Amino acid sequence: MKCLIFILACRLAFAAPAMADLALATSKNCMACHAVDKKVVGPAYKDVAAKYAGQKDAVDKLSAKILKGGSGVWGPVPMPANTQVNEAEAKKLAAWVLTLK
Repeated sequence: MKCLIFILACRLAFAAPAMADLALATSKNCMACHAVDKKVVGPAYKDVAAKYAGQKDAVDKLSAKILKGGSGVWGPVPMPANTQVNEAEAKKLAAWVLTLK
């Protein structure tokens, strides 16, 4: 029984940061155009993570796109600037997206 409780506690400890960042993405309206595992208006976050995997400056690139918007990378629909997101939140969101597989 103690082993089962330990396993559940570990799962919750590792899931909590991911859920917190999903909550941030939801609160900043990111999920209106994106989903974790499927294309909506913009690409799936898992696809973004795959595209930028292994790039040392990926967090900086993605956080800049979150803040300023962008176009042409994922198709013809531009991503607008997200003025409701501050720099620290953008970096947190970018780092979270890059953890998704």
